[in-house]
Amino acid sequence: MLRLASCYVTELINKLVVEMSNIGVRTSASFKPRSKYQDHAILYLTDLDCAQSRTVLSYALSKELFQFTYRWLILVTSPQLQQSKISLLENGPVLVDSDVVLAERIGNMPGPNGTMISTPRGYYNGSLVDVRPYRELYRRRRDMRGHPITMSNVIQDSNTTRVHLPREDRLELQYDSITKACWSAAKIGFEMINATPRYIFSYRYGYKVNGQWSGMIADLYANKADPPLAYVANVFYLPFSTRVWVTIAVCTAIATITLFLASKVEMVMTKSTTQQQLDGGICDALLLTMSAVTQQGCYLEPRRAPGRMMVFVLFTALMALYAAYSANIVVLLQAPSDSIRSLPQLANAKITLAANDVDYNHFVFNQSREPLYTSIRDRVFPVNGKAKLYSLADGVEKIRQGLFALHSVAEPVYRQIEATFLESEKCDIATVDYLVTFDSFTPVRKGSPYLELIRVVHKQIRESGIQSAIRRRYLVSKPHCTTKMSSFSSVGLLDMRPVLILMLYGVAVSVIIVIGEIIAHKLINRYYKQEI
Repeated sequence: MLRLASCYVTELINKLVVEMSNIGVRTSASFKPRSKYQDHAILYLTDLDCAQSRTVLSYALSKELFQFTYRWLILVTSPQLQQSKISLLENGPVLVDSDVVLAERIGNMPGPNGTMISTPRGYYNGSLVDVRPYRELYRRRRDMRGHPITMSNVIQDSNTTRVHLPREDRLELQYDSITKACWSAAKIGFEMINATPRYIFSYRYGYKVNGQWSGMIADLYANKADPPLAYVANVFYLPFSTRVWVTIAVCTAIATITLFLASKVEMVMTKSTTQQQLDGGICDALLLTMSAVTQQGCYLEPRRAPGRMMVFVLFTALMALYAAYSANIVVLLQAPSDSIRSLPQLANAKITLAANDVDYNHFVFNQSREPLYTSIRDRVFPVNGKAKLYSLADGVEKIRQGLFALHSVAEPVYRQIEATFLESEKCDIATVDYLVTFDSFTPVRKGSPYLELIRVVHKQIRESGIQSAIRRRYLVSKPHCTTKMSSFSSVGLLDMRPVLILMLYGVAVSVIIVIGEIIAHKLINRYYKQEI
């Protein structure tokens, strides 16, 4: 709380109260002490140039308001002119634990249109003697003497950033986190060159439309601101490697041949046959083998011991193979796909592509004319359909549901993932760089006199680790998969796509075979009739 005793005009006092309220400080005109529980949060402010300042100091001395934990800020134009009032403090109980600041006005701050400041370079005494403290221009000009420099900040997520950005209170970091981090770094740079940081806000970064710049670039151009700131594979093929599938095919062919030979011998040794017995042909042997492979069973069976032992071994081996195959299918349905690691793989994947509904995405996707980027753009911005643009919260929820890719700045997405994803779901996240981006830059107006100062300051901020500390303070890195827990996921039609395609092929082949048999039967009957 600020307790004020001054002779300022009402307009100036109201402005001070508003400024204090904007930073969360209450203001009062009463100097009477009340609750002792809030003494540490009270600051007394008075001006010795005011006539009632002597009365205020006398009252404070009588009430022992200069003792701990009260704090004082006393303004004075010149201590020599107000010596009689300062003597009250010197003779009063201002002890070692008192917190009293006497602010003296010694001059005016340099203005934007101030006079030129000159410093000696050297003198000539037979030879030039350089008296500059440093030879580097930056080290000699780094004291801006409080000159104001304005920074343009882009706000696209929430207007509450206008409140939280100047305070640097780290509230609502899910909105405009990169803007807040850039402002913190730039503010430190301004303080390093003793400049007064000022800020303005813009609604976009800036693009040239109809010959006119907009947003932040327009602020620079108009001199308003100086620097601103899974389903990708056939899961029914994946359980076994190619060599295993080839081995299964070879073993099936061998089993078919051995069953054919066994049934052939059985037909020779058996005089009477039944409809359930193998007829000694290759078709019956192949039918029995395929029935064992597909775990469907067959009404045909051999009658003698050698053939039955062979069928028993075949069904037993394929039963174990089927169990291993089914277990691997379940694991693959629950496991994330790691085959999307590059932009071409993402473009060929059968998943939904979308973008965050922010201004710059409308321009980013139209920059490149390469076929790869064009195909991705056409899926995000269909020619004859609605653009697939989502808010950050809705887009991250779509990612959590699966089969969805969102183009956005990574750090805000990571923060939303940390807040909404389960630990097991964080293991399924993959990141693909679309723009091949680098670290953020600070654009400065062309021809700006502060270019060299800002360049050196930003390098020092980066080299000293301050920039990394600010990034860790405001931004969130990619969530780590700490615990890989098994989770059950539902199976949709897309999972069964290979099986459904195989069934359609089977139906088509069956129809073709039936039609072929009908045609062959009619041709044979017609041939026999002609012979008769």
